[in-house]
Amino acid sequence: MTKPRIVVLVSVGEHPVSGVARSSRNDALALALARMLAGGDVDVVHAGDPAAPALRDYLALGAAVIEAIDVAPGRDVLQALAEHVRDYDLVLCGTRAESGAGSGLLPYLLAQALHRPLLPAVLSAENHAGSVVTQQWLPKGRRREVAATLPAVLAVHPLASLDLRHVYARQRAGRIVAREPTAVAAPLAALRIEAAHGRPRKLAARESRSGHARLLAAITMESRGGAVITDGSPLEKAQAVIAYLRTHSLIDY
Repeated sequence: MTKPRIVVLVSVGEHPVSGVARSSRNDALALALARMLAGGDVDVVHAGDPAAPALRDYLALGAAVIEAIDVAPGRDVLQALAEHVRDYDLVLCGTRAESGAGSGLLPYLLAQALHRPLLPAVLSAENHAGSVVTQQWLPKGRRREVAATLPAVLAVHPLASLDLRHVYARQRAGRIVAREPTAVAAPLAALRIEAAHGRPRKLAARESRSGHARLLAAITMESRGGAVITDGSPLEKAQAVIAYLRTHSLIDY
């Protein structure tokens, strides 16, 4: 059985406190998972400055060679990445970048450009005949198993339990190779800042009960529904609404 061709996309991260450039931990987890699936070295691709010092951190984490597609700042990396990884069976990346816009849309846009399924929030993965079976993160500690036919795109979750080993000798032996983009990188869409619009605040009835009454309400299952007035004239119904608003201090007239 032929092993699938695997590529990992890495980005330059940013320390949340100091702002110093570093490797992205989420992308490092994707690299560790890819090496586990391949049983050894995998291809690693970065779109951006080939001279970024933070890329050498990925060499220490197991990347033998990093192909850096030279995309200028302010340019969209989507088309350059899509053309470069089109021939791979499995594309792995982190959920979102630590620098830049950090919107988390790149895995979805890349899968759309490649016409491939995307498996997000991946915690672990296994190769099967022509497919990949993953364990996916869900809220409240839940997990589920999701499979996809190759080729596919996997976005690794930041909580994936993978061992990250930083080896200085690998960092010294690894290489970063600059590549020219095979597709034109379009400029990013211009963003504009707009003033936030105020939203009407929902009025809430003032709490006038004693502490004992609130405690009883918390431990007993009493009905909290309001009164429904079905009989009477429109004037009587309006007077009932006005009386309710005055009782709860929502109006003062």
